[in-house]
Amino acid sequence: MAEQHRPHTGPSPAASPAFVAALRSAVRGASDFGSAARALTTMDASNYRRVPLGVLAPRDADDIAAALTVCREYGVPVVPRGGGTSIAGQATGTGLVLDLTRHLRTILDVDPAARTAVVQPGVILDDLRAAAAPHGLTFGPDPSTHSRCTLGGMIGNNSCGAHSVAWGTTADNVRGLSVVRYGGQALRLERGSGAGPAGVDAVVAGHLALLRTGYPDLPRRISGYALDALLPEHPGGPDPVRAFCGSEGTLGVVTEATVRLVEAPRARALAVLGYADESAAAEAAPGLLPYGPLTVEGMAADLVREPAGLLPRGAAWLFVETGGATAAEARAHAERVLRAADAVDGAVVTDPAGQRALWRIREDAAGTATRMPDGSEAWPGWEDCAVPPARLGAYLRDFRALLAEHGLRGTPYGHFGDGCIHVRIDFDLTTDAGVARFRRFSEETADLVVAHGGSLSGEHGDGQARAELLPRMYGDELVALFGRFKDLWDPDGGLNPGMLARPDRLDANLRFSVLPKRPVDVEFGYPQDGGDFAGAVRRCVGVAKCRTQEASGAGVMCPSFRATGEEAHSTRGRARLLHEMLAGEVITDGWRSTEVRDALDLCLSCKGCRSDCPVGVDMATYKAEFLHHHYRGRLRPAAHYAMGRLPQWLRLARPFARPLNALARLRPLAALAKRLAGIAPERTIPVLATETYSRWLRARRGTGTHIPSTDRVVHLWADTFTEHLSPQAGRAAVRVLEEATGRTVPPPPRGVCCGLTYVSTGQLDAARRVMRRTLDRLDLLPGQPLVVLEPSCAATLRTDLPELLPDDPRAAELASAVRTFAQYLQEYAPDWTPPRLDRPAAGQTHCHQHAVLGDAAERRLRERLGLTGELSGGCCGLAGNFGFEKGHWEVSVACAEERLLPAVRAAEPGTELLADGFSCRTQLDQLAGRRARHLAEVIAEALPESAPGGGAPDPGR
Repeated sequence: MAEQHRPHTGPSPAASPAFVAALRSAVRGASDFGSAARALTTMDASNYRRVPLGVLAPRDADDIAAALTVCREYGVPVVPRGGGTSIAGQATGTGLVLDLTRHLRTILDVDPAARTAVVQPGVILDDLRAAAAPHGLTFGPDPSTHSRCTLGGMIGNNSCGAHSVAWGTTADNVRGLSVVRYGGQALRLERGSGAGPAGVDAVVAGHLALLRTGYPDLPRRISGYALDALLPEHPGGPDPVRAFCGSEGTLGVVTEATVRLVEAPRARALAVLGYADESAAAEAAPGLLPYGPLTVEGMAADLVREPAGLLPRGAAWLFVETGGATAAEARAHAERVLRAADAVDGAVVTDPAGQRALWRIREDAAGTATRMPDGSEAWPGWEDCAVPPARLGAYLRDFRALLAEHGLRGTPYGHFGDGCIHVRIDFDLTTDAGVARFRRFSEETADLVVAHGGSLSGEHGDGQARAELLPRMYGDELVALFGRFKDLWDPDGGLNPGMLARPDRLDANLRFSVLPKRPVDVEFGYPQDGGDFAGAVRRCVGVAKCRTQEASGAGVMCPSFRATGEEAHSTRGRARLLHEMLAGEVITDGWRSTEVRDALDLCLSCKGCRSDCPVGVDMATYKAEFLHHHYRGRLRPAAHYAMGRLPQWLRLARPFARPLNALARLRPLAALAKRLAGIAPERTIPVLATETYSRWLRARRGTGTHIPSTDRVVHLWADTFTEHLSPQAGRAAVRVLEEATGRTVPPPPRGVCCGLTYVSTGQLDAARRVMRRTLDRLDLLPGQPLVVLEPSCAATLRTDLPELLPDDPRAAELASAVRTFAQYLQEYAPDWTPPRLDRPAAGQTHCHQHAVLGDAAERRLRERLGLTGELSGGCCGLAGNFGFEKGHWEVSVACAEERLLPAVRAAEPGTELLADGFSCRTQLDQLAGRRARHLAEVIAEALPESAPGGGAPDPGR
């Protein structure tokens, strides 16, 4: 049995009461010095971890100035933080974290004539681009985190993105900055208006020769301070704005920025070029730059984990995007590139959906590259160096050789047109020997980059990962000048200490060192993580795809973050809290942690992160694991007993369905029942079926009839929801399956259950008992499929069953047998012609369907039926027991209002409302007063009367 996890380190230092009191009296924004807030900000998207004293969400520039004044008075360091997606450690800190995303996210002005915008530092890049789009404009730099990174963070890191070959880095696109120094002094920086604080001009004037000769000339030189921008011969005069960009929060805190906007092409096309290997692709990239592309991106086959039909032949590819005033012009431009490229194969993609699918492979690379093809872990650390584009092919060959020399593996990809390479490497950062090799490799690779005339950082900044190595690139004299520049801006050293000037060692503060050295005793098998819960938790590398404000396409993750906007209710936030729970330094009570419990409370267990997170974090499983340990030997919430054991209660209630339904319609009794069961008072108790699905089927077959398990039967799973709450879906499925296949659906065995409700409430001992009983009673022949109508039950059988019973081979066999209704028809009745319905459809793709099962078969079946239109992505918000639990009503409704309810309201008359999940149908019924149906019901209704079973299925209870 699992033992309670014990923290293995002591508590971290706390802020002094005097400092906390002074800060709170000086600012209007909320500050939080509690364990949860600190734990949420110990890490960014890097290998590093530093524990802050607390977090402040300033409301405006005055708050920032007041906070910096108080911090200087008390000697408390400050680190400004945007989306927390920095990859070199610069968004971590030991003092006060300024969360600039909570309030400072206003776009103050968009001036189409001047092609500028004025923004606060917490503005999300995609929000700025959306505001500029109606004017035909955009902000040029676009890192792959564009849906969650902030303008302040981009300025701090001098971010670039895929389109820098056309529009440059962030520094090329910032016109003016309002900043506050440590101590509260506000400054306005403009091009040609002086160098900043007193003394900077003199330092520049005294080192003109060094500044003129000490910097390599290449488009992606992000490393160090850009002091050469302060030279008098700089176009337009000294440029303190450019010198400030890329300073990683070490000089001042941005409170406002004036940025340049560029004209967005009205149409785009994508030339995808295949090459024999990545070096060949890299050597071809510079030759395409004279054609004026918007992007020249490169990646090799080892980054593409799943077949991508749009990719041409080759082992490496260049993505070359072109623009034009019309689609024809953009395509012609791309075809010129294709003809000019010496590629093995190539194609021009103009379809926007096809382009998005290809770009998604590239944009998710920061996450997918963290797992090698064999599942082993890979990490940043040598993430984004840049060399002159003409040297990139030779550099990549030397880099691959150096990897092999150190026995390391990596997957290079990146901005080939700018000579910038991203790579995650399978460093061992958990042992002393592995960390020592990490250091040696970093030092030798720094020398290799310098030998090729490159920059240690080509996009993400130096942070802690590379700043220690800057003398190898710039020499001691210029690096010493960096220190003097930092001291003139920040003489007290209070802004983001340990970064850029006088940096921490690159092998210090590693986030893995605090985790348990031995695997924690847990319940699930975690097969993708070697059975190690800590390994599962550290899957989260912080790229924060879960922090997007809108779900894209069919995506689901992360509905609770979009409903609340709070880091604690994002997948990343929960993973960080679990990491700190295992570390035991900030969160000190292990599995009993209230901080972790409260953050997981609003996790819908939608499993969206399992598929949408680039690294496959599975928070639904982690939540079930935590709840199991948290409540072991303790009284549970009432909802766990009521809804967590729902199958048991429904079986007991079956003979009394009619009187119970009548009692549930009496408001006082219903209110009392909901209060005792921990059900939200706003919810309506679902109606119990007066005839269960299995009883109907047994009556239909005749008492005592035995149907053998042969290939002439279709085994249809009697899940709890179909059995007791929605038997009409089961009756319809029987009719369609028998019509389509000519096979017979036998009555299901008694007392089988997938264990879903037990798993979702963390009652894992009970879940295993239920699952073992099911395996004992289920009678499937080897290779025989099992049709499951309820997506959440199918997902439980497919994933949770084998992960909770990893040593029982029957669990894996049953998991592999699971088919959805549409999957079974596609596989076992490919020649059946379904009825034509020819009408639009709306509704919900179940989140578990999206995350675990996929909906390709459902899409094809709807197309064959003539049902047009897309079903909503996201999550309906009910999510099994979640939306019924007391305290979840507001979040549940907010999730439904995001996509599902607007889509249903906008549906034209006659639209078919589809929802294969009972939760989705219930949510629509209770929030919109609309009845959605399982796809089986819709098909059965359209079958001719002479079909087997006779007549349409009875929609009644």
